[in-house]
Amino acid sequence: MSGPDLPRLRRLLGTPATAWLLERARRRLHEGRLLTGTVTRSGATEEERAALASLLGRRPGRGTTVSVRLEQVDALLRDSGACPDGLAAAVELLSGPVVPREEEREREERAWDRAFAPLEQVCASVPALRTWCAGIRRDGRVRRMAGGPEQAGPLLEGAARVVAALPAGGVALSHLAARVLGDAHALDDDRSVTTLVLGAARLLGDEAEGEGAAWRRRVWASVGVLKDELSSTVLVLNLPGNPETATGRALTSLAGEGQPAVLTLRQLVSEPRHTLWPGLVVSVCENPVVVAEAADRLGARCAPLVCLQGGPSAAALTLLRQAADGGAAVRLHTDFDWGGVRIANAVARQVPWEPWRLTAADYRSSLGARSRPLSGTAAPTGWDPALAEAMAECGMRVEEETVLDDLLGDLGPV
Repeated sequence: MSGPDLPRLRRLLGTPATAWLLERARRRLHEGRLLTGTVTRSGATEEERAALASLLGRRPGRGTTVSVRLEQVDALLRDSGACPDGLAAAVELLSGPVVPREEEREREERAWDRAFAPLEQVCASVPALRTWCAGIRRDGRVRRMAGGPEQAGPLLEGAARVVAALPAGGVALSHLAARVLGDAHALDDDRSVTTLVLGAARLLGDEAEGEGAAWRRRVWASVGVLKDELSSTVLVLNLPGNPETATGRALTSLAGEGQPAVLTLRQLVSEPRHTLWPGLVVSVCENPVVVAEAADRLGARCAPLVCLQGGPSAAALTLLRQAADGGAAVRLHTDFDWGGVRIANAVARQVPWEPWRLTAADYRSSLGARSRPLSGTAAPTGWDPALAEAMAECGMRVEEETVLDDLLGDLGPV
C-alpha cells in the first residue's frame, strides 16, 4: 500500500474551509470515540459548503447547515489515495498526534504524583498533615498557583523542605528561608510557597484558620519561627540577667531597681542567653496591670514575672521556650474567660507550664461582685477539665485585676 498523498490531502481536508471538520474529528479521537456518525456545521459559509462539496464530489447545497457522515469521509480518503490509512491517520498528519483524553489524564496524574511526592513523604508521618496534603492536591490550589505539574514541582519541593524543618525552635523567618531555600526572602508573605507552608504550620501549631499579619505571625510563632524581630516584644520584670551579655547586664540593672523591661524578638534570637534560668520559677500573667502593680508594690523584691500583654507574641513564646529549655519552671495565670483559656492553650502548644491560680477551685473562689458575664465560644482546659465546666456553669468572667492581691502575694519577697 502506498503512503499518503500529502499535497492532495491538504487540498481536500487541510484548508481553512475544512478546519471545522478536521477539528470535530480530532476532538472525537481525543475523547476516545470512534470516527462514525454524522457531524453538522450550522451557519456554514459559502467557502465551507464548497469545500465539503469538493471533498464529497457533489454539488454545493444552498442552505447554511451542512452535514457529513465521518464514515463517508474515511472511505473517500482511503479510496482516493489521499490517505490510505483513513480519516484518523489524516487528522494526525494534518494537525499532529492526538493523545486520548484518558491517556492524557493518566499521564498528567503521574506527573502530579512526581510533583507531590516530596511533600507527601514529609507529611506521611503526621495524620493532620497527610490529610492537609491530600486536600491541597484535591482542591486544585497548587494548580492555580503554579499551573501544571512541571511548574508546581519546584514549589512543592520547596514547601516540603520547609515543612520538614518545622518546628524550628526559635529561628528568625529570614534565617529559615535562607538556610532551607537559599533566599532570605523566599518565605515573604507574597510567595506561593509561604501560602502552602502556613497551611501546614497552622496544623503543626494547632492554630485556628485565619488571615492577616497578626495571624501569620502567630502561626509562624506556633512552630518556632520568628517574624518581625523588632516589632514583636515581651514585657518582663526582675529576670536575673546573664552578666556575659549586654542585655543580661541591663536586665540585672533594671531588676535591681524593680523596673520592668521590654525585650525584642531580635534580642532573644541573636543572643538567647540573656537570663540565668536553672532552678528559676517564672510566673506568667496575661495583663500589663499585674506587672505595673508588682513593680509599684514589690519592686526589686518581686519574683521573676513575664507578661503576655493580652496574647502570646512571638517574643513571649521564644522567651518562655528559652526559660523551659534552660531549666526554669513556668507557671501561668490568665483572665478567667474564654480568651484567657485560648491564650493558655496557645502557650501550652509551645511551652510546658503549670497552672498558677488557674484551676476550677481558683475560679469558683474568685467569683464576686466584680465578676462580669462570660461571652464567646467555649474552649477546653486540658490542665483542669473541671475549669471549663465551671466557667460554662457559672457564666461569669474574672479578670486578673480582681485577683491582684492573691497574685502579688505569690510574687512577694523572695
